[in-house]
This record gives sequence, structure tokens and C-alpha cells, in this order.
Amino acid sequence: NAMVITAYQQERVIATNTYYSLGGGFYVDQACADQGGLDEDKTALPYPFESGNELLALCQANDLRISQLMLENEKAWRSEDTIRTELLKIWHAMRDSIENGLKATGRLPGGLNVRRRANALHQQLLSPPAQQRLIVSSFSVMDWVNLFALAVNEENAAGKRMVTAPTNGAAGIVPAVLAYYLKFEPDACDADVVDFLLAAGAMGILCKKNASISGAEVGCQGEVGSACAMAAAGLAEVLGGTPRQVENAAEIGLEHNLGLTCDPVAGLVQVPCIERNAIASVKAINAARMALHGDGDHFVSLDK
Repeated sequence: NAMVITAYQQERVIATNTYYSLGGGFYVDQACADQGGLDEDKTALPYPFESGNELLALCQANDLRISQLMLENEKAWRSEDTIRTELLKIWHAMRDSIENGLKATGRLPGGLNVRRRANALHQQLLSPPAQQRLIVSSFSVMDWVNLFALAVNEENAAGKRMVTAPTNGAAGIVPAVLAYYLKFEPDACDADVVDFLLAAGAMGILCKKNASISGAEVGCQGEVGSACAMAAAGLAEVLGGTPRQVENAAEIGLEHNLGLTCDPVAGLVQVPCIERNAIASVKAINAARMALHGDGDHFVSLDK
């Protein structure tokens, strides 16, 4: 995906450049592309890792949770207070995309005539009978997870603002699972948000380094699969999972998206993308729960 931006002064071209999207919010200009891409960051980290096995070994050797290790690495660039503040800003942007998606009505642009569903589902869940059922029905809980994901991805399909997590096409999964945790865990707090995003980020790093997060490059298994792994890891982390359980959660989330193709109708991030985020959000929660009921030992590692 390329975009040429040209600036004119009357009829005279005064500047022009070509920019290439790499997916996941990354881009390079023509000069950078001609040089082979982005320059590698040479910052020395206290706990560098290139694989899931290395990450687990570092956690065990230093008695650290995955979120703690990630926090120490992030401190190579900025203070802990800044890290926590900026991560909460990221969550607030995610939350805003959910809330905006819940308010919006009508049909999505692009010609497919797809109707927004998040607003109507939200109204149903807020009705008194639904509120009563919420107390006893696990299905209603799942409805809320679906709602959060639909809201974000309907906003994405309308060209609105959201957080790449790790891409726009899969931007609903991490926010949906985090919003689910904050809504239904009575003791949830800002510190949990930070830990969730740090652990999720660790899995995103591994997917980006060792495979791909781009649906255009490797299919939806790489895009929704990565987001599902990230959300599963984040949830397992804040639910008290050990590093091995957190890694296991990510592996389950990723494994069961393998083979998923990128096949959007008319090239728009609407069908099947919006529903696919909702399905993957529920899958991420299930992956975390399955991992937490085990000891982290599993047949196929995240690296494989």
C-alpha cells in the first residue's frame, strides 16, 4: 500500500514523497524503503528476548512476571511513571473507540450497505430483562464481549480513530477482552490495565519479530491470530497466571486461528472482519481460561 503526497505552490510542485504502509501502524517513506527499511533500534535492554522460550527463561531466572519484565525493558527508554501514564492513555483511546461505536447508528460506508449493530445490541443489554439475566447468564457476559469488539471494528470500518492492536483490522480484540475484564472483575484497577497491555505487548513483539501481524502478508491468521494471542496473554496475566500459563494462553489463541485467510468482501474491513474480531475476542478469553486451568505445560510451544 503506497501513498504519494505532493505539495503545490500554485502550479509548482514544491515537495513530494511516497509513503508505504507496512501494517500495524508502521510506515516508511521512499528514502527509507530504498535503504532497506527502518533502522534497527540499538537501545540495550536489561532483558532482551527473541523467542517465547527466551522470554520464559528470563522470567524464571530473574523471578519476574512477563509484565514486570516488559516494564523493566520499557524503562530503557522512559521512566516508569511515563510508561504507566502512556499505557493508560492507550487504554483510554481504546475505551473511547468502544464508547463511540456504541453511540453510532446507520450503515457503514463503502457500498456494502452493512448496518451497524453495536448500538442496538447495547440497548438490548441495558434493558431491564437483560440486566436481570446478566446476573445468572454467562451468555449475557459473552454478549458484552461481542458488543465491545463490534463497536471498535465498526468504528474502524467507518474510518474513525482506534488503537492498532496490533493492526486496525484486528483492533477490536484486545480492547474487548480488556473491557470485559474491567467490567466483570470487581477488583480491577489501573495497575491491571498496565499489566494487561505489557503482557499483550510481549506477545505482539514475538509475533512481529518471528512471523507477521499483517493480514495482507500472511492472512488473517497473522492479524486476528496475533491479536487473539495478545489478548489471551493479557487476560491470563491479570488473572494471576504464571509466565508459562501466559505463554500457553497466547499459544492457544494463536494456534486456533491458523489457516484463517484474509478474504474481505470488496476489500473492505467489514465482512467478515467485524464479526471475526468478536469471535476471536471470545476465543481469547477461552484460551486464557484453558491455560489457567493447566500448569503451562503444553505440546506445541508459542515459538512453533
